[in-house]
Amino acid sequence: MSRKIVITSGKGGVGKTTICANLGLKLAQMGQKVVMLDVDIGLNNLDVVMGIENKVVYDIADVIEGKCRIKQAIVQDARCPSLYILPSNKIFSSTKINSYNIKAIVEALGEIFDYVIIDCPAGIDSGFHRAVYSAGEAIVVCTPHISSIRDADKVLTILNSYKLNSIGFIVNRVRGDLIMNGKMIDVDQICNLLKSNLVGVLPDDDTISTNQSMSPVQTNGGDAFSILANNIHFCQNKIYDYKSRYSGIFGAIKRKIRQKFQ
Repeated sequence: MSRKIVITSGKGGVGKTTICANLGLKLAQMGQKVVMLDVDIGLNNLDVVMGIENKVVYDIADVIEGKCRIKQAIVQDARCPSLYILPSNKIFSSTKINSYNIKAIVEALGEIFDYVIIDCPAGIDSGFHRAVYSAGEAIVVCTPHISSIRDADKVLTILNSYKLNSIGFIVNRVRGDLIMNGKMIDVDQICNLLKSNLVGVLPDDDTISTNQSMSPVQTNGGDAFSILANNIHFCQNKIYDYKSRYSGIFGAIKRKIRQKFQ
């Protein structure tokens, strides 16, 4: 039975689409057949992140309007043959794009794929509800900033009104050096504030790819995404150690160097 996971956030700019792309890649590399569905209508950028914008012929609106079949609209990733993308519509001009039609597409994709990962618009407007209505699980993305945590808490409250199999959250762009220096809120504090299931922690790492056609995930970001993918697929509860690089004597030196060049 396929798993339909919506990746959402209360606040924009928290790295939701990048997480969706890298998570999809990691699950596919684990041997799962994965499709990523962009339902951020009008503000779509999953195709850009995945480097397939020049390969897009049909999009989700074309499927809904009957201009093509789903299999004609999905684009296969060039590096990972078990990873596919269903692009969003660039201009929200179709009145047929609603919760029921999105759900019909997600259900159809669920017959073909092991994972359907839904890239949801930020916020809690109609686009959010269209995406969540189609999902069986939800993951909220936030960063270690009060405004992002507050918005994530609102989204988690709304998600609890849906009949979802699981709800959790990811803390993205974590800086271990700032946390150890007392300049960034710790993940444990965020867990106490959100009172939900922590699915993963992702570091603020320049090596995390934002364009899959250029470079896959690697080093610390890659390790964190591997842990995240294992947590989701195997229902584990392992969290990336974001403080290990900055512990001990050499870690203290790294913290001072980063602090100097901030």
